[in-house]
Amino acid sequence: MNPLPKRETIACLRERFPKGTRVQLVSMDDPYSKLKPGDRGTVDFVDDAGTIFVNWDCGSGLGVVYGADRIRIIGT
Repeated sequence: MNPLPKRETIACLRERFPKGTRVQLVSMDDPYSKLKPGDRGTVDFVDDAGTIFVNWDCGSGLGVVYGADRIRIIGT
């Protein structure tokens, strides 16, 4: 299990990934997820654990876990 990120890290994530930011999945450490690299979505919010919740274009609302999954910004 990943330790919770520091408050400063959460603040940086919220600044980097504000609501409405368009992202693309690079990788996800979840064997049960139907999301795949290249899927796109729109950031909804970042919670206090650093999880970036995304409304994926495919209909999923699965969060991106800090330290385990990777996304990249493709627009705002």
